[in-house]
Parts: sequence; C-alpha cells; structure tokens
Amino acid sequence: MMNLAERFERSKPFIGVIFMQVGLAGMDVLSKAALNQGTSNYVLVVYRHAVATIGIGPFAVILDRKVRPKMTVSTFIKILLLGLLEPVIDQNLYFLGMKNTTATFAAAVINILPAITFVLACIVGLEKVNIRSIHSQAKVAGTIATVAGAMIMTLIRGPLIDLFWTRGKQYAGSHSGETNLHNSIKGTLMITTGSFSWASFMILQAVTLKTYPCELSLTAWICLFGTIEGSIVALIMERGNANVWSLHWDMKLLAAVYSGVICSGLAYYIQGVIMKDRGPVFVTAFSPLAMVIVAVMSSVILNEQMYLGRVLGAVVIVAGLYLVVWGKSKDYKCQSHTTDKQIIPVKQTIDAGSSGQVKVDVEVKQTIEI
Repeated sequence: MMNLAERFERSKPFIGVIFMQVGLAGMDVLSKAALNQGTSNYVLVVYRHAVATIGIGPFAVILDRKVRPKMTVSTFIKILLLGLLEPVIDQNLYFLGMKNTTATFAAAVINILPAITFVLACIVGLEKVNIRSIHSQAKVAGTIATVAGAMIMTLIRGPLIDLFWTRGKQYAGSHSGETNLHNSIKGTLMITTGSFSWASFMILQAVTLKTYPCELSLTAWICLFGTIEGSIVALIMERGNANVWSLHWDMKLLAAVYSGVICSGLAYYIQGVIMKDRGPVFVTAFSPLAMVIVAVMSSVILNEQMYLGRVLGAVVIVAGLYLVVWGKSKDYKCQSHTTDKQIIPVKQTIDAGSSGQVKVDVEVKQTIEI
C-alpha cells in the first residue's frame, strides 16, 4: 500500500496539468474581454511575454546558475524557434480565431491539440504505437474522436440551450450574440493552424530539454525571445497606430499580467517538468478541463449563448481525449514496470561429477523485480 507521500508524488503531474488548465481557462475569459474592448492581439501577446520574462527571469538566473548547461548554437536556434512557434504564431492565431467566434468556441476547438501532438510525437518517435495493443487502439480512437468532436462544434449549432443567467441578456461580444458559419469556419482554421504550431512547440520543447535540461532557464529564454519576435510582428501589423501600445488600469493590463505570469511563465515551466516524465501527449490531454471551465465562466461573465450542437461536440471531444489519457496511463504503467526491473548477476557453483575435481563458477543473470 502506498503511503501519503507516495500518493502525492504520483499525483503531482495531474495536479500540475490541472493547474495549467484552470489558468488557461481564466486567460481565455480575460483575453476575450480585452479583445472585445479593442485590444490588439499582437500587442497583448508582446506584453504577456514581457511580463513573463520579468517575472521568471530573475528566478532562472539565481536558481539555475550552478546547473545551467553551456548554450550551443543548436540549442540557441531551437530556442529561437520555440519563441516563434507558441508565443507568436499560436497565440496570435488563437486570439484572432477567438475574435471571430467566442471564448467557449475557441477553448473547444483547441482540444484538437492532443490529437495533433499525438501524431507529431509518433512521427518523431516520442510516442510508441502498437496497433495490436488495446491501449494503443484507445489512443488512436481517442485522437479520431477529438477531431470529430471539433468538427461537430464547428459545423452543427442546434437549438439554443436556455440558461437562466443568460436569459434576456445581450452577449458581451464585439458584434452580436451569434457567430455565423463563415466566422466559425474562419476562426476554426486559425485556431487549428495555431494548434499545429503549439503542438510543434511541445515536441520541440521536449527535444530541447534533452540537451538543455533546465526548465526554468528554458522558460525564461522562450519568453524573452517570444517578446522580441512578437514585438517585430506587432510593429509590422500595427504600424502607424501607436495608440494600441498605451497601457491603462484596464482589462488589457489585467489580461497581460495574468496570462504572462500564469499562462506563459508558470505554464511553460510546469509543462517542461511534466514532459520529462510523462511526455508531451500527457501534458496536452487535459485540455477539455479548460473548455468546461471557460464554458461556465463565459456563460456567466460574458453572457455567451450555449447551443446543443456545441455541447454534443464537447462531449465527443472529452470522451475521445480521455481515451487518450487512459491509453497513456497504461503505457506509463508498462514503462514503470519495465524500469523497476534490474538485472543482477548471481554466481552459482556447478560441481561436475561426484569426484569433486572440477568446479566451475557460472555467472547467472537473474531479473529481479523491485
């Protein structure tokens, strides 16, 4: 029987990813509110990572000073690419997709992230699939269900679900309470492209940690280069409009500070720590939790309308993703079982004949399960 300390140790990866998803849910709602007030998504991304760099940089300098490996050209190039993939490409496309839809819709479509991560991880060899194994079949089926659920949410609206807290209230969006099919498709394409970039970021982060195994320092570098590269993009896209850079005590500042500290600084660090043990697919498999939290918060705070088609699509997504989680848990148990076995040499003496004249020491390797 496991004691309390062992149970806590085993539950730390789950606590970490749940914390991440709660943080991402809060970011979705705050960012949507800021975007509705006219905040530039390009500038929001820059401020977000500037805050993250200022917040986590000093800790990385102090805590990793004795363990930080030497920066090589290969590692530097990987960090530059990491700063571009998620902080710049993914987040800008995600916010643009959210502008065309709703916070709940964006949080639901992003659930294709585990499926994309799973496919990419298989391609680069970070994930193993044995089609004869039931848990590998569960991972494949869950991946297909995730994509199917996202398509249901995109293409099927269904009747309105009348919730008492949204009854008779106007949705706090940029245009109207409804998202038409054109905007849904456009938003879905943007978020899907961003998800591919985010999945690539996850894979590259896992690869980079093998040669640069300092999660805190790597997070600080990613946020720093994300700020620099994001600033270049923002200056190009918002040229001639200096007002978008102004800061006041408003929703833009709150969204930048919150998302910078929680969703860039802490989230990058936590996912790096967890990926070392469980891999990138495990980290991304809990995204349905953020969708559920966003749906509730957006409905209550932003008065977003809920439709039956989106609820059904969400159910399919959740079912598919937890098939992936179940398959991953079986993989981890098998991996742990193999790791817990050690080959220990045992010497045995063989007596040849009754005369006792010939004795041979034979080293026998036995597998002892610890």
